[in-house]
Amino acid sequence: MKKSDIHFSVELDSQNIPEKIYWEATDNPNEGLSDTRAIAISLWDHYHNSTLKIDLWTKDMEVIDMKRFMIEIMSGIADTALSATGDQRMADDIEKTCQVLSKRLEEEIKQQKQQQQ
Repeated sequence: MKKSDIHFSVELDSQNIPEKIYWEATDNPNEGLSDTRAIAISLWDHYHNSTLKIDLWTKDMEVIDMKRFMIEIMSGIADTALSATGDQRMADDIEKTCQVLSKRLEEEIKQQKQQQQ
């Protein structure tokens, strides 16, 4: 049986706010630690029938990028919903929400650019 490992390392400031996040995985084509600005991990706890979550982001994660990150996570969940359950309607509903949020984010980015001019 094949084994794959994923490791995260988080550097915290004096108030326990992440400053740096690093990750590595045995199946990652890049050798060694890679840095990232945000991670979102969800685990299914079958003993309690609930989800355990770890969401971390660094101080230098831009708000726009964080919003984009959340939209892309949701889009991935739509793909997972379809492949794991076969529920096309659920996947479509999630994807429609992502489209609405993406449009809203594009408008927000446009407004920010106009304000900077």
